[in-house]
Amino acid sequence: MNHRRVLYLSHGSPDLTLTDHPARDFLRTLGERLPKPRGALVISAHFETPTLVLGSAPAPDTWHDFHGFPRPLYDLRYPAPGLPETAAALARTLTMTGIDARLDSSRPLDHGIWSPLSLVWPEAEVPLIPVSVPMQIDTSGQLAIAAALGRWAEANDLLLIGSGAATHNLGDRHAAHDAPDTWARHFHDWVIDIAQQGNLEALKHWQQVSPNGRYAHPTPEHFLPLLMCLGAMEGAPLAVLHESFMYGNLSMLALGSEEIAGAAHVAA
Repeated sequence: MNHRRVLYLSHGSPDLTLTDHPARDFLRTLGERLPKPRGALVISAHFETPTLVLGSAPAPDTWHDFHGFPRPLYDLRYPAPGLPETAAALARTLTMTGIDARLDSSRPLDHGIWSPLSLVWPEAEVPLIPVSVPMQIDTSGQLAIAAALGRWAEANDLLLIGSGAATHNLGDRHAAHDAPDTWARHFHDWVIDIAQQGNLEALKHWQQVSPNGRYAHPTPEHFLPLLMCLGAMEGAPLAVLHESFMYGNLSMLALGSEEIAGAAHVAA
């Protein structure tokens, strides 16, 4: 039986921390229901690298990697500690299995990490290891990396989190949180279907076989944390924890493994 603790979050706009929205309410209550992990690996769509990189700063800074938002957002800090020794051990393990894994001792927490997790764990008490999306690795290689991360996280009693967006076409977003566009709903529903099946074959060709895949993700970086969360499960399913939309087509889908769904009192 797969006992991996895997959580996928669509992190939405950086100002989710300040905005009244069902996804914000979900994240705040999720943290109250989940047992505190001893640490977490966090795959962020905003940490793009050619091959795999692990953040190993002992006290990573809060990075406000966006422009044009309200001033109070730039005043927020999320001082979650890092896990430099654990990151180094993970890098060694991956390297020994033939996966190129490097350390970045100055990597801050980008908003894909601190924005949602500041709602889940507002006291910033859970130590974090930022994990990049390896953009120059092919899909099969990304899934292999994800499987290795999932096995290592399980063996070391760590939570694995992916933070991206189930749909991410910012050029077509609405000014208000309207009912979701048909194209976004269709892709969102396809994601749920393959997640509940643990369908890794569909993931290998997601841009070709999904409805509106290239429109939902004109660039792939926000889909990759979801792909890697499913890859980490190695065919076991992820259950729906939350569904909503921002700006008419930005899906705020959240998914969790059986261990997470059970703790969150969601039927898997």
